[in-house]
Amino acid sequence: MFLTDKRSGHLVEVLDLHELMDPMKDTFKGRYNWGQELPDPERFSKADVRFESGEELPQCWVDVHYRDKELRR
Repeated sequence: MFLTDKRSGHLVEVLDLHELMDPMKDTFKGRYNWGQELPDPERFSKADVRFESGEELPQCWVDVHYRDKELRR
């Protein structure tokens, strides 16, 4: 899966989908996708990426408390 870095606009290859989807983690393992040689993996903040379509990551991937208000009813 590829995401876009909000600051640079470069594509980021997600190397660990479980980390990306885990709302308890603020970062995930990935690497920029450019050049002929792939760069070394690094940590990316979920707040700094979005889908290639321009959509933000789903709340359930970034906020562990995204349904708390519904549960209090």
